[in-house]
Amino acid sequence: MKIKEIIVVEGRDDTTAIKRAVDADTIETNGSAVSEETILKILHAQEKRGVIVFTDPDYPGERIRKIISEKVPGCRHAFIKKTDALPKSGRGIGVEHASPDVIRDALKHAHVIEEQQKEEITKDDLVTAGLIGHPKAKERRERLGDALRIGYTNGKQLHRRLMMFEISRDQFSKALKLILQEEENV
Repeated sequence: MKIKEIIVVEGRDDTTAIKRAVDADTIETNGSAVSEETILKILHAQEKRGVIVFTDPDYPGERIRKIISEKVPGCRHAFIKKTDALPKSGRGIGVEHASPDVIRDALKHAHVIEEQQKEEITKDDLVTAGLIGHPKAKERRERLGDALRIGYTNGKQLHRRLMMFEISRDQFSKALKLILQEEENV
């Protein structure tokens, strides 16, 4: 599978994992302090071929994603579940631990961020759905992020991420319904 866009990853091990899964070029941020030089490379890549941001499903990965989104508009974003980013042994979490199939699937479902954001889902909807301020809120947000392929978020980030990826009320409702049905069946 050949990927036209340049994939932005955190480090060399992520590049190795990407190249095991697909034929693609990468730019490495080398940590969460994304340099101006790296931002300029990403801007150039976005202009020439497009960019897919594919960072680890943890706080530093989200920080990198946010920095790039603010400075390089129009990037696509690929996400993997935390459970797919765990090493077989040892510690840490990251894209480098994901299987080639998981990486290909995440890239296939990468989202484009649109400039115009209209609010279909309100913060009150998130409270009513038990995604904020509920005993099971964290678990529900994690499962919702997986179902909608937008990654895990905390309560404050969820609304922004739903708007950023233009998740419709219908998509949100269907995903939430499945999550609540799964809870009932447990």
